[in-house]
Amino acid sequence: MKKSITQGLTLTVGASLWWGIIGVIYFKFVSFANPVELTIHRTLWTALLLIISTFFLSKWNIFFKLIKNIRIIILLFISGFLILINWFTWLYAISIDRLIDASFGYYIFPIFSVFFGIVFLKETCNRNKIISVCLVFISILYLLFQHNVIPWIGLTVAITFSAYGLIRKKINVDTDIGLLIETLLLSPFAVIAFLYLIKLNLNIFSFDELELSFYLLLAGPITLIPLYLYTKGFHLVGIGPASMIFFATPTSQFLLGTLIYGENLDTDKLISFIFVWLAVFIYLNELRKE
Repeated sequence: MKKSITQGLTLTVGASLWWGIIGVIYFKFVSFANPVELTIHRTLWTALLLIISTFFLSKWNIFFKLIKNIRIIILLFISGFLILINWFTWLYAISIDRLIDASFGYYIFPIFSVFFGIVFLKETCNRNKIISVCLVFISILYLLFQHNVIPWIGLTVAITFSAYGLIRKKINVDTDIGLLIETLLLSPFAVIAFLYLIKLNLNIFSFDELELSFYLLLAGPITLIPLYLYTKGFHLVGIGPASMIFFATPTSQFLLGTLIYGENLDTDKLISFIFVWLAVFIYLNELRKE
């Protein structure tokens, strides 16, 4: 039992740091391609690798059972569209040196999930979780009034990921098979978009640039490896510890943005983060009690 918990903690920490460090460094490195093309490659190569892993894990019976259910297909198409927006927004943030703003989104997304659970699933919520939700909204309003601008990158990241989780709660689908169906449903649109980039001569991926194309191909494993690690660790340690460890992801992104990539963190933005960190602290304390 102790060994499985240790393994679970190792896997979830590894996945969270992968998302927060390795993923950032990789996508920062390949930002010579525009975010649209990176989103296309992330979708297509993830779908291809999931096809291979589904063969390897002998899970095609689950896949074929799910695709016969029209309701599940519709929901997975919607959730796939949400994760596509999430990926694009995050990649766009990296390309314009707004990693701090993206980390803001990943800090608040679990708390947005609490809010969505209250609103859409009628989930019960204690006083402390309501306080954490209120602190997040105070942070957003503070930025709005001080900068006269909505922190749209962070909000888009948080809302799309929270809504994605909300839909996934409504359907009992394995993480990998669900993502396989999502990416397969989106792949035709990704191919059409890539052909349009070729027509405009805006594509990086080509047989004439094999080295650059190989770097873009890595978007698939960079996306899937931490997902498998986190899913496995999640099952071993449970929702509470895994959710707490996840915050290593936005923390790593925040530190990379401020300390390594030299992104600007003005006083108002720092104050907004302090509100969010207080909200996260309260949220984590509640998770610890569960």
